Amino acid sequence: MTGDAGDDVAGWLSLSDTPFGAVEFSRLWFVATLTYGVGDVVTTLALIGYSDTVSEANALVAAAVGGFGEAGLIAVKLAVFGVCLGISLSSARAGDEVGYYLPPVVLSFVGAFTTALNLRLLIG
Repeated sequence: MTGDAGDDVAGWLSLSDTPFGAVEFSRLWFVATLTYGVGDVVTTLALIGYSDTVSEANALVAAAVGGFGEAGLIAVKLAVFGVCLGISLSSARAGDEVGYYLPPVVLSFVGAFTTALNLRLLIG
């Protein structure tokens, strides 16, 4: 084997043949990671671990946490993040601005909202 599969994956992950730039992409996904991947996850874990009065409102997350504990939460968040990242990269290849921008923007808003809500619930 000559490593063609690795080259294919690296090429698919590259933005070189798209109308979008790597710096912009990195900034969009940094914000999404910060709000959804860190803020929401950390505050949700705090609620799960420290609050007896608050329960998870998202049925999928509640089932994952009920079945697999904190690892279930992380798995669901990583799956959602991965799907959104895949949509964004696929859209970049197609030159679709909506599909490129929408996933990280939606994750950022959802992450910021749920982080704020979780903090409010933690504070009481």
